[in-house]
Amino acid sequence: MTHPRPALHNAMWPGLVGKEDGTDHPPISLDRMLNLTAGASVDGQSFDGVDLFLFHPHLDPDADEAAIRDMADAIAARDLKVGSLVAPVWPGTVGDSAMGDDEARGKFVLAVEKACRIATILNEHGVREYGVIRIDSAASPEAWAADPAAGTQKIAATFREAARVAKDHGERLAAEGEVCWAGMHSWKDMLNLLEAVDMPETVGFQADLAHTYLYLLGVNAPEHALLQEGYSEDEFKAAYKTMVDALRPWTIDFHVAQNDGSVHGTGSHDRTGRHCPADDPNGRLDITWCASQWLEGAAERGIQHICWDGCMFPNEMLEDQQTWNTILGAMLKVRDAAGWE
Repeated sequence: MTHPRPALHNAMWPGLVGKEDGTDHPPISLDRMLNLTAGASVDGQSFDGVDLFLFHPHLDPDADEAAIRDMADAIAARDLKVGSLVAPVWPGTVGDSAMGDDEARGKFVLAVEKACRIATILNEHGVREYGVIRIDSAASPEAWAADPAAGTQKIAATFREAARVAKDHGERLAAEGEVCWAGMHSWKDMLNLLEAVDMPETVGFQADLAHTYLYLLGVNAPEHALLQEGYSEDEFKAAYKTMVDALRPWTIDFHVAQNDGSVHGTGSHDRTGRHCPADDPNGRLDITWCASQWLEGAAERGIQHICWDGCMFPNEMLEDQQTWNTILGAMLKVRDAAGWE
């Protein structure tokens, strides 16, 4: 059955994450990523929009209004909308650790403020009608482990301050569950952090299929593992439901993805999940079934779109139009199974 919702978005940051100038995997421009997205087609259906990372070289977070509106025009000209925005909260961008000193935490909040300014311009333009601003703690589990309780409370305090800024702009913040981020590196620690923030109308969870799979395996938090290698399908489904039941009520943003169970890390991404192509034969997830668990009741939580996330793919794969057709096909299956009117 075909449903009109959720809208299907493609992420633009796979053209940036893990890419370096002067190598054989340089950054892919926003225009090129937009063209590949707009060019995808499956049975006459296409992507509805894109989610953006608000940083160079795709966008200067301090760009003036005219430049932001020019970008919005370019996106709208391809018959695409803008959904969720990734705030540049990490050291080396605008922000810094949410668990750091006053200066670092101030930078974190500043990054959210800059994202909110851009969101307002995109909303006023009309290219953006839904979506959230994505954040994470921008600190490592290793740093957090020195004093977990104090670390979680400090991150929560930073998130609350950022949330007040977001609320003033009519925005919500979604914290991405990923095993490389302090206080967010297991399903239980993520839940504890959300409860510590205690602003459910403004701060929620962003579930990514690839990253939350590693929650089940206890990567970076073995004490919270729900599965052991060699698990059966029944064990997987039981564990998955335990995790999703805990985090689904907080989930306000959602990424479709695939994972083969391997762990990869570069730079500040310490031991994180490796995204796989949607049709990877080594993929461990039934994408449609897993996505359907997270999307139960999604409309009531304000979700209007879902986004594909596949980072650190080779440029040759990203530049192949068929890659995006395959991804779109997987997204359409999710909407057919779990969509709404």
